[in-house]
Amino acid sequence: MLGDIIGSSVGEVIKGVGSLFTTDKDRLAAENMLRSHEATLMRSALEYESKLAASQAAIIQAEATGKSWLQRNWRPLTMITFLVLIVARWMGWTAPGMSENELLSVYELMKIGLGGYVVGRSAEKVVPSVMRAWAENRQRAGTQ
Repeated sequence: MLGDIIGSSVGEVIKGVGSLFTTDKDRLAAENMLRSHEATLMRSALEYESKLAASQAAIIQAEATGKSWLQRNWRPLTMITFLVLIVARWMGWTAPGMSENELLSVYELMKIGLGGYVVGRSAEKVVPSVMRAWAENRQRAGTQ
């Protein structure tokens, strides 16, 4: 997402730069400098998005593997609640005071929650296997 914003912004700047220079050499040098900055910004944006996704996955995994029943299950319970609200709407059992914007907010929360839930549950299944394989590789490397 950040990459799209950066790419379109730099593209617009490059279009405007063409009229600022009188020689092709100067224009190309300016465009190259802008493309270089674009690449640096894109790299930074990708690193940020990668770290953000990793931290979100770590939080969800910590919840999914927590000791407390409520800690492990609050997210699924919340998703079930939102699902009940959506099904109730389809069945015509909507609260009289619920506006269209509130309903759309419930849909958005459901999408966000399901995305996080799927990532967290996948990580919960995969991480133990990865850690076990990593530990076995360390043991093998230490005995050799």
